[in-house]
Amino acid sequence: MRNGLETMAGPGEWFAGSVHIDVISTPAPPSRIMGGVVHFAPGARTSWHTHPLGQTILVTEGIGLIQREGGPVEEVRPGDRVYIEPGENHWHGATPTCFHTQIAYQASDSEGNHTTWGRHVTEEEYPG
Repeated sequence: MRNGLETMAGPGEWFAGSVHIDVISTPAPPSRIMGGVVHFAPGARTSWHTHPLGQTILVTEGIGLIQREGGPVEEVRPGDRVYIEPGENHWHGATPTCFHTQIAYQASDSEGNHTTWGRHVTEEEYPG
C-alpha cells in the first residue's frame, strides 16, 4: 500500500492539547489490531485510559512522558518501547517543551473495544 495514511485530529475527549494521529491500521476481521503514529505538540497528552488487551508504544521522535496509575511519571526517548498491561490505567504524551511522536498499537477485545477513556490528566498530575 502506498502513502494513503489518514490523519485525524485527536478528539478533545481523549486528548489535551494539539494531537494528530496517522492511522496505520484499523481492525479488519479476523485481525483485531489497530495502530497509529501519534504526534503530540509540547504539553499535549492523552486522558487516563486502559486497553483490554494491553498496548505497545514505540517512541520515534522527541521526548515523551508516561505514567501508570500509582507510579511515577517516566520520561521516554526515541527507540524506547513501552508495554502497557491489559487494564492498566495510564496516560502518555509530550513534555512541556518538546514535540513527541510514537507508534501505538493495541488489539480490540471480542466486542471490538480497544480503549476505555477516562478523565483528563490534571495540571497537578502533569509535570510542567
